[in-house]
This record gives sequence, C-alpha cells and structure tokens, in this order.
Amino acid sequence: MEQLGINLGFFLFQIFNFTVMAILLYAWAYKPIVRALENRRQKIAQSLEDARVAAEARANAEEEAAKILAEAQAEAARIVREATERAEAVAKEYRTAAEAEVAKARDAALAEVESERNRILADLRGQVAALAIAAAQKLIGEALDERRQHALINEFFSGVKSGKVVVLEDSDLKSESAIVTSALPLTPEEEAVIKQDVLARVGAQAITFRVDPNILGGLVIRVGDKVLDGSVAGKLESLRQSLK
Repeated sequence: MEQLGINLGFFLFQIFNFTVMAILLYAWAYKPIVRALENRRQKIAQSLEDARVAAEARANAEEEAAKILAEAQAEAARIVREATERAEAVAKEYRTAAEAEVAKARDAALAEVESERNRILADLRGQVAALAIAAAQKLIGEALDERRQHALINEFFSGVKSGKVVVLEDSDLKSESAIVTSALPLTPEEEAVIKQDVLARVGAQAITFRVDPNILGGLVIRVGDKVLDGSVAGKLESLRQSLK
C-alpha cells in the first residue's frame, strides 16, 4: 500500500469516517426524508381518495336532489291536477244545481202560465156559448132550447157527440200513448169520455190533454205517428184546398 502511496491507517480512518457518515446520513437524513415522502404520498393518496369520495358524495347528492325535485314537481302537479279536478267537479255540481233550479223555476212559471191561460180560456168558453145563444136568438127572433144550444156548443168545442169522440169514428189505430188537443180546456166529464173512448178504440194507456186555440174547435188526436184531425181549422183548410 505504501508503494502505491496510500497510507493504510489513513485509508481505514477514511473508510470508518465514510461508514459513520453514511450511517448518520441514513439514520438522520435518508430515513426521515423517506418517511416524510411516504407520509406525503399517503396524505396525497388520502386527499385524492377524499376528493373522490367527496365527488361521489356530491354527485349522489345532486342526483338525490334532482330526484327529490322531480318528485316534488310531480307531487305539486298531482296536487294542482286534483285541485283543478275537484274545482271543476264542484263547479259542475253548482252549475248543474243552478240549471236544475232554473229549469224548475221555468217549468213552474210555464205551468202557472199554462194554468192561468187554461183558466182564462175556460171562462171564455162559457162567454162564447152565451154569446152564440144570444146571437142565434136575436137572428131568429125567438127563444131557443138553451140546453140544446149548450149541447151543440159543447160538441163543437169538445169533439164529443153522443158520448163518442167524433174524430175516432172508423179509425183503426193502436198505440200505447195519445195526445188530445182541443181549442179550449175540456171539462172533467169530457176528458173522462174521451179517455174511455180512446182507451176502447186505440188501447192507449197514457193520454195527454193539450189546449191550442188555433184549431178553433173540435179535436186533434195524435196516436203514435198518426194524426187524426177533426178540428174546425183542419176542416176549413180542407174546404179551402177543395175550392182551389
């Protein structure tokens, strides 16, 4: 070693110093640095994991919020729809009730008007009969059989002669319902005769009586889709047609 110019003692001392320095550096520098780097790596990894978890939590929260918002909107729409339907149903009920009340009031008013009209026409029938008898007596200059005159006038207005409905003679009709129209209101006795005769000849179970001054006298009977016109207005129209 001396021939190479190397002092063995100094060389060994240098090796010892290097070894000690290496041990000291490993113990005091390398290991803390490695440990610090590892801690740093773990912290970064933990931070990344925390960030990933936070991102997932945020995404889940946003998804849950969107779901809750959609459910809330659907629920609100359902509530609004049900409220609208209830409001429409209530409005319809009130409207139907109001229309029913109006119809009821209208029918009552029409019935009252019809009743008053028939009462006036019934009074008029008696006045017409009295005037007709007075006119006939004045024309011939002598008193007539008043009972016979009343019978003729009643036949004129009721269309009933000798207890039979004139317009039903020689008719062969069958129906479950009939509508009888007279120029003036019929008396209960006349209605009873007409009901009996119509029931016997036509077989109708439901008979409705109406008043129409436009037919002047006699009766118009509708049986099913057939019309038996024995009215004075109908006879005058037939005469007018035959004279053309």
